[in-house]
Amino acid sequence: MNGWTWTATIALGVGVGAAVWGVVTGPLRRRVVAQNLSSALAAPGLLLLAQGYGRPAYVDLALLLALLGPVGTLVFARLLADDLAGDPPRAWAVTLAVAGYGAVVVLVLCAVTGPGRAMVKLLVVGALLIGGNLVASRALSGGFPGSRRG
Repeated sequence: MNGWTWTATIALGVGVGAAVWGVVTGPLRRRVVAQNLSSALAAPGLLLLAQGYGRPAYVDLALLLALLGPVGTLVFARLLADDLAGDPPRAWAVTLAVAGYGAVVVLVLCAVTGPGRAMVKLLVVGALLIGGNLVASRALSGGFPGSRRG
């Protein structure tokens, strides 16, 4: 086991474990935020595992998760808009912390990988991961100004 897999194990164990606890317990607003953060934490974990095991296919899984995770959150935000209207979730500190974690993981892996096609793929995963997480969190917390709730 190398440093990449240790980091991935700790990040996935602590982060996704906390997200699963948030999904299982608590009010609806905590559950939807935890669902959003679970995909935002799992994608950098897959990137770290790809580097640790030397398997580029894991980067493709992280790309898929970075693309579909926020889409799933947006679907939940739309379906649960009426239930969340009275008490919208407010988790900007956690959202920014997870976005920063994703950015750090992507930048470190870009430095290790070096220029090339793999680096471009990492940057795309990072942009989707950070942008999707911020958009989905904004949709959960009350939508965008000028739009109809969600």
